This record gives sequence, C-alpha cells and structure tokens, in this order.
Amino acid sequence: MNKNIQTFLACDADYDQADLVLFGAPFDGTTSFRPGTRFGPSAIRNESFGIETYSPYCDKDLTDCRICDGGDLELPFGNTPRVLEMIRSQTEEILKDGKKFLMLGGEHLVTLGALEAVADKHPDLHVIHFDAHTDLRTEYLGEELSHSTVLYHAWKLLGDGRIHQFGIRSGEKYEFEFAREHTHLHKFDLKGFAETVQRLQGKPVYFTLDLDVLDPSIFCGTGTPEAGGITFKELMEAILLLHKLDIVGCDINELSPHYDHSGTSTAVACKVTREILLQLLHNH
Repeated sequence: MNKNIQTFLACDADYDQADLVLFGAPFDGTTSFRPGTRFGPSAIRNESFGIETYSPYCDKDLTDCRICDGGDLELPFGNTPRVLEMIRSQTEEILKDGKKFLMLGGEHLVTLGALEAVADKHPDLHVIHFDAHTDLRTEYLGEELSHSTVLYHAWKLLGDGRIHQFGIRSGEKYEFEFAREHTHLHKFDLKGFAETVQRLQGKPVYFTLDLDVLDPSIFCGTGTPEAGGITFKELMEAILLLHKLDIVGCDINELSPHYDHSGTSTAVACKVTREILLQLLHNH
C-alpha cells in the first residue's frame, strides 16, 4: 500500500500490527451535479489534526488503537470499472489479512467495489445505509455505474430485505416504489435505527455513510446538498450504537471540501471518522 506522508490523526501503526486499515478512494468520475469528492480523503487527513484523539462521547482514545492509514488508492480517470476493481482488490487484501477497514470516499459509487469483496466473504451480509438520497436508480443518463445507482447494485448483489436505508428524503418516485418492495427504507430521519441494530445483532453488516444525510446547515460541503437532514447529535447517537453490530465493512463518503470555505464540513467529517474508527475497534 502507498503510505501517505500525512496520516489521519494517530493512525500511524504499521500495517502488520494494525487491527484496522484506513484508506482513501478519491474518485468522483460519475458525479452528476457538483464534483469534488476526490479531494475528500486528503482534506479529512489534513484537518484531522484540528480535533483531539480522545472521544468524550465513548471515553476512548485513538492513541490506544492500532490503526494503519494506508493512504489513497491511485485511481485512473475515465475508467469506472477499473476503479471499482482496484477498490475491490484493496478490500480483499485487507480482509484476507484478518483486518477491519474504513474507506474514505470519494463519491458513493466507491462503496460498490468494497461491498463486492465483503459480500464474497459474508454471503449473509446486510447493509446499513445513511443518506439523503435513495441511490436506487437503475441507470443515470444511460450509465449503469453511477453514484445514484450504487444501492441498486447492492440490492442485485444481496437480494431483498438486506438493505436498511435511513435519512432518505430525495429520489425518483420509482425508487421509493422499488424500496417498498425490496429494501427497508426509513424516510427523513433515523427513527427505527435502534430497533434495526437489535434485529441485526450477530449478523455481518456493511455500514455506508453518505455525509449528506446531515442537514446542509451542518454539512454544506457536498455535491448534492438536500434540505431537511438530520442533526449531528442524531448522527452521533446512531454511531454510538455501531459497536453492538458485527461491522465487517465500512465507508464514509461525499465530502466535497471546497464547497464549504469555512472548513466546518471537513471538521464534521473528521469528527465522524474518529468516532466510527473507535466504534469499529470498541472491543480491541
């Protein structure tokens, strides 16, 4: 893996010793509105030194964890299938070595590459999906591989009843109709999340967090801001339940840092990354 000179806060363990590997997938080649998520992983690393290693939310510290920041994948422009293959290959290697991972996007399509690798290893996989958007289109402008089709591809991979969507407040009418038949979709907020966590205990879970689930007043640095989102406090309450699940794969995506010149959105992404890392290693 390519080692970045700058790593995420305290994520400087050697790969061999690490329990968890952080890596970036800086790709936004199918972004349909405002591009820029390719700059998300590096912004999160750079700005992570503005927060503490200690979390008062869960009383844990990143310095007590063995996390390797493996740097960003060098992804080619204009070749989406190759990008997904490279992400899949990276994920397979980490899983083969018995480690957990957290991938930083990038646009939401990067999830598909990692998800394919995880689903191969865990055929009974469930997906928890936080997002403003359904992402259940069958194609976008004639392209089947798109950030707006990623959960449709997840459904093709996993089948009915395995995808649990929260915070959704935007999409085509047919996507919501599709969700009624094939996924567990919770509109507008995270109500029902605690019950879903209870139901999925003991089952392998992939958690994908599109940061635009947050209200744009909290997180405006994203390509498709969508009014009516959840608060940071609501998101944090949900994240603090993640340790109850067997999270076998995880990603955070859709920060476009340059749309928020204040840096607030990137600071939010850094804090969310810290908290999820600590939840993934809760028992270590």
